[in-house]
Amino acid sequence: MSERSGFGVTEVPGVPWGTLPAAVVDPLIPHIDTVAREMIEWIQQRIPEYARPIDSNYGRKMWRAVSRAVSDFLVLLTSPDASWGPVREIYAEIGAYEARKGRSLQSLQTATRLCGQVAARRFTKDATRLNWSHETLGRLTESLFAYLEAISEAAAEGYARAGDRPEIQREQLRARLHALLTGDGLVDRVELTRLARSAGWDTPSTIAVVAVRSQGDVPPPLLPPTVLADWRGQAPSLVVPDPDGPGQRHLLAGLGAVPAAIGPTVDLSRGPVSLRWARQALELAEAGRIRATGVVRCLDHLPTLIASAGLDLIESALPQRLAPLMDLTPSQRERLVPTLLAYLQNGRNAAAAAQHLNVHKQTVRYRLAGLEELFTQDLNDPDRHLEILLLLHSWQHLVERSDG
Repeated sequence: MSERSGFGVTEVPGVPWGTLPAAVVDPLIPHIDTVAREMIEWIQQRIPEYARPIDSNYGRKMWRAVSRAVSDFLVLLTSPDASWGPVREIYAEIGAYEARKGRSLQSLQTATRLCGQVAARRFTKDATRLNWSHETLGRLTESLFAYLEAISEAAAEGYARAGDRPEIQREQLRARLHALLTGDGLVDRVELTRLARSAGWDTPSTIAVVAVRSQGDVPPPLLPPTVLADWRGQAPSLVVPDPDGPGQRHLLAGLGAVPAAIGPTVDLSRGPVSLRWARQALELAEAGRIRATGVVRCLDHLPTLIASAGLDLIESALPQRLAPLMDLTPSQRERLVPTLLAYLQNGRNAAAAAQHLNVHKQTVRYRLAGLEELFTQDLNDPDRHLEILLLLHSWQHLVERSDG
């Protein structure tokens, strides 16, 4: 065992390591990768900011850290002369790395506890499979919790050391600002002002939140310091101050080809609203239901976004409220649906609809005559225009695309 430990001779008083024979531990070694994979899956299901693809740069770092933790633990179980010093430095550096990246110590400690839960479950199963005595299982469990406590303390020390650096403190404050502005809780204006002042961020009158997609191993793009960025987890987002102010439209130019959607401009207390619509717009754009180049702007696609929020109701209403169109052949609908939609969008002006469709106005009038026969009096009823317009827009931009 000593040749695979790589440890020195420093001991940690009161820790029950090095008290188990190799015959107990050796059958566990071939399962290190399986256990590490189960631990990572358990962590990613419960801690959103760690939910990264395993083949991403961060996913590979997580894999190395967790598999190393499992391997080190098995070494310590059978090595009474193992040194804690080198191991401690590894987990102190992990804590420092998380601090530098602006992630919370609580998430790191929670991940450690989740790993302990997985290991404890495995020990219980292995006790039957390997015919361990109650004493052996007890010593394994005691060693496990001692180990988890030790690496948690080391990670906390590393986190604290890194957090003492001014640039790390500033990033942590900015991360807290972002969380305060986009979280579900009430925004405490006093706390917001204090955090903004400490972080060197000028408190704006309004904000808009941008939903973005991280690009795997590609480093996040550089953005102006006025933009609060959170690239953690699978749903990163940005907070843009006073987005409607002079020159502010260029704040996101640095995103380049990164898929992004900006939510509506809101008061500082309504960041979650802006974020919710931004994420909805980004999902629709990625599904091909919103066509846009560059950053998708929610306010440019209001009908589609509003309809998407009630899509189940619209899908139920279509067969009843647009029954005359449903009974047509696909080729007939292909001509008449865009014509009727353009006609209503252009204030029931046939000439404007013809220009919009790039066809002769007589063609539009001919099609409208057929539509009036299908809908009888509905097309002349102003109260039905908005409903038909909404249903046609949704049918063309949402329902038909999702069916295709």
